[in-house]
Amino acid sequence: MTGQTEANNLNLYRKASVSKVPIFGVAPMIDWTDRHCRYFHRQISGNALLYTEMVVADAIIHGPRERLLSFDGAEHPVALQLGGSDPAKLAKAVEIATPHGYDEINLNVGCPSDRVQSGTFGACLMLTPGTVADCIRAMKAVSDVPVTVKCRIGVDDQEPELALPALLDKVLDAGADAVWIHARKAWLKGLSPKENREIPPLDYEIVYRMKQARPDVFIGINGGIQTLDEAAEHLRHVDGVMLGRAAYQNAAVLADVDHRFFGAPQSETDWDELRDRMMAYAGRHIAGGGRLQQVARHMVGLFTGLPGARRYRQILSTDAVKAGAGPEVIAAAFAAVDLAGTPEAVGA
Repeated sequence: MTGQTEANNLNLYRKASVSKVPIFGVAPMIDWTDRHCRYFHRQISGNALLYTEMVVADAIIHGPRERLLSFDGAEHPVALQLGGSDPAKLAKAVEIATPHGYDEINLNVGCPSDRVQSGTFGACLMLTPGTVADCIRAMKAVSDVPVTVKCRIGVDDQEPELALPALLDKVLDAGADAVWIHARKAWLKGLSPKENREIPPLDYEIVYRMKQARPDVFIGINGGIQTLDEAAEHLRHVDGVMLGRAAYQNAAVLADVDHRFFGAPQSETDWDELRDRMMAYAGRHIAGGGRLQQVARHMVGLFTGLPGARRYRQILSTDAVKAGAGPEVIAAAFAAVDLAGTPEAVGA
């Protein structure tokens, strides 16, 4: 683990709580925020906190550990999100993951998928805050980095004004370093995972109230946030903010994150340099036995709104999947876009 990573480990949430330095993150998303996606996002923002997809503790213990846990050092700061409900298994997964050097370990208490429900974890854990606390306590005992929770405001017929503070009190007492709250209920019965991201109404105010009642605790928010202006408004009330699909579907929105939230000088993004870095990365991935499409699929939404964006998407969506496709496909896609627009126009 590098000195840089150690500093991140020690200061990630301490800085946010003491110095009021916000944390801006890209939310964990199953099938989306894999290592190729994170590397791509890191080329656009040097400071955003990036999250893995949820990785089930059993998979780490019994499955292909290197494939599940390895990542490029350029991704720091990067957090590992775990799924599970057995404290001993989660602690074992943390021990296995520790040598990889993640900057945070996060417990998923919000995913409503059928797979998660069958394993009685994810959003199901909102119903058993004592179990969540036991998991956090076990993970903290073996972790040298922050251990955090990402939850919903409630599930099914729970009353959020009762369920959410009950969960927060339990996990904070168990030592959780931060809580990220998706400001929607999850309906375990009757709604698909996609519908759970869209149908339950957003309630940002309840998250604000949780922070007001716990001024010394890091509380972050996500759910339905589309722009950096919206993110800045939320940061008037809480300590951190996550964008999910908005950042994935139009990654250029990340281009101003370092300036807006981390005090970096304002500068235009060098899109040619981004192209070259992604071509080099894709080349290394292909040389290692991978396929271009595994990298290129995360880049499709980059230039939404600019002239040539449709052709850019077509090239990456069709040519990148062909047998033998190489980094030159990325170059061809970038060449189709009129990059005369400002970073603001690209990320609008």
